[in-house]
Amino acid sequence: MSALAELKALLGAPVRRSHGTAGWGEVERYVGSALPRDFTAFLDAYGSGVVCGELVVFHPEGSSPLLPRMQATHRMFAARRRAASADGDPEHFPHPFHPEPGGLVSWGYDHSGDEHFFLPCGPDPDRWKVVTMVHEVGCRTFAGPFAEFVLSFVKRLQHVDRYDGLDPEALEFLEPEDLEELVAAGEIGPREPDVEPF
Repeated sequence: MSALAELKALLGAPVRRSHGTAGWGEVERYVGSALPRDFTAFLDAYGSGVVCGELVVFHPEGSSPLLPRMQATHRMFAARRRAASADGDPEHFPHPFHPEPGGLVSWGYDHSGDEHFFLPCGPDPDRWKVVTMVHEVGCRTFAGPFAEFVLSFVKRLQHVDRYDGLDPEALEFLEPEDLEELVAAGEIGPREPDVEPF
């Protein structure tokens, strides 16, 4: 089973969307390349949304369209990279950002404060890696394609500690029943695989 098929099986059937699948042309003209097929297939199936209450992804025709967000993210991170370089601290930004040649291509973020990009490391977009800018102070590279990255993300959130997402200092102020209410409400702890459209 492909990573995309496994991911769809975990997330369940998509909720009906009000947009079509036609918006990719403008995004791909801006990027100067086709995008990874598993990325476009996932977004065409699920649309813009939040995966497991954490990972935010954007469709070109969603309520918050991909292209304007992508352009704004590239400008912001390119400026931060220039500032870091001018300050003699370029190691946190080892990659340029689109439209620089070979620049990272934005596709989403997570509620932990990390931004996610494609690293266009060759002519075949299906072989592009995923780079995560971790709280804007470094990056991690995931060798697999988009669907494998998201599948790994979902599985990790399924198996986190019962009180994951809670500030450790808050533990001393919460009664056991308060903790259990937070777990039951899904505000902390393991996440069920889902996509909440927006």
